[in-house]
Amino acid sequence: MFQVFEKVVLGMALIRMVSGLCEVSAAFLMLRFNSVEKALLINSTLSIIGPIIFFSTMSLGLVGITAKISTGKLLWVLAGLGLIVYGIRK
Repeated sequence: MFQVFEKVVLGMALIRMVSGLCEVSAAFLMLRFNSVEKALLINSTLSIIGPIIFFSTMSLGLVGITAKISTGKLLWVLAGLGLIVYGIRK
């Protein structure tokens, strides 16, 4: 009757739910203020929160799979994450 979730998966899902709540709240704030300047300010705040959410969920996921995959595969995942960071910064 009850679904049992892994702690890591539950943590990742909760972080994403908080992220979605931030996005929806920002949309309502944009409508409430009804100003392009305020909407840009709110949107720029979201652009800071997005990467934090991404890295938080990735960190939890990596912690969750470290015991389940080989070191070589973990290095490939970390290399991919590094390329994503490099692509975002350039």
